[in-house]
Amino acid sequence: MEAIPLRPVPVAISSKPSPDPRPVHQRLLPDGVDRRPPWLTVRIPMGEGYTHLKGIMRGLELNTVCEEARCPNIAECWGHGTATFMILGDVCTRACAFCAVKSGKRGGDIDVDEPQRVAEAVVRMGLRHAVVTSVDRDDLADGGAAIFAATIRAIRERAPETTIEVLTPDFQGDHDALRTVMDAVPEIFNHNVETIGRLYRRVRPKAHLGRSLELLRTAKRMQARSRTKSGLMVGLGEEMGEVKELLRDMRAHDVEIVTIGQYLRPSLKHHPLIRFWHPDEFAELREYGLGLGFSHVESGPLVRSSYHAHEQAVAAQAV
Repeated sequence: MEAIPLRPVPVAISSKPSPDPRPVHQRLLPDGVDRRPPWLTVRIPMGEGYTHLKGIMRGLELNTVCEEARCPNIAECWGHGTATFMILGDVCTRACAFCAVKSGKRGGDIDVDEPQRVAEAVVRMGLRHAVVTSVDRDDLADGGAAIFAATIRAIRERAPETTIEVLTPDFQGDHDALRTVMDAVPEIFNHNVETIGRLYRRVRPKAHLGRSLELLRTAKRMQARSRTKSGLMVGLGEEMGEVKELLRDMRAHDVEIVTIGQYLRPSLKHHPLIRFWHPDEFAELREYGLGLGFSHVESGPLVRSSYHAHEQAVAAQAV
């Protein structure tokens, strides 16, 4: 299958050579510039596996974060018959500065049959590991926790051998909502911190790093059998030392699995891409994270929260 560079957002190209002697991935990029280095290539979404999976999703009227968030790995994952289900509609109440998912003050109506349709899709796809996420639903009293729990139970009833991972919002720090999810005992509880604390006001203005970290620690205390997982992006303006500090904080809050990937700006309306991180830097973060005691660290330019999720689950269970 042909590999091509991701389609960039509109670029500003100067006819004058840059005086900056550093490699392109180390330069600060002017606003609107997206000159992607050669390691950021993906395959065109196509092939029998991709078409089959898309047909299942459309037939069952399900959303995937793969499509809504414009994930660069959609061809690889869908080609292997894996996907991340996005429940609770496709309208998010947060509007984070990095995210391509559409936003609004209110999400869609609750679809009480959605958990059963997700379970049906898991069966049809023959998934060994199912990932379920959602948009933020601050307009709901429980943030959508009851639908998360119902989806976990529906999958377990229809596909008892399938391991289940949930990637949840922060539920605005509501521990009762969190307990609703954890009582359903997902094999992996995932909540992404996304970025360093210094950038939260600009990148995640309706979220708080401390609240996210506390949610992860509380989830582990509520359900010791569940593995805890979180992810972050680089390229938003953070420094290596700040990322390592965040990894230390995550480990101190009982996070066991971590994913680290390159931020790719969805459009000029989103937070600027400050720089590309080199694969060697991702390798450094992986080794650093393993040294801190994480059971698994998935770190690379194209890594996203659900990338190689099944492999992560297997690795976590082996520890």
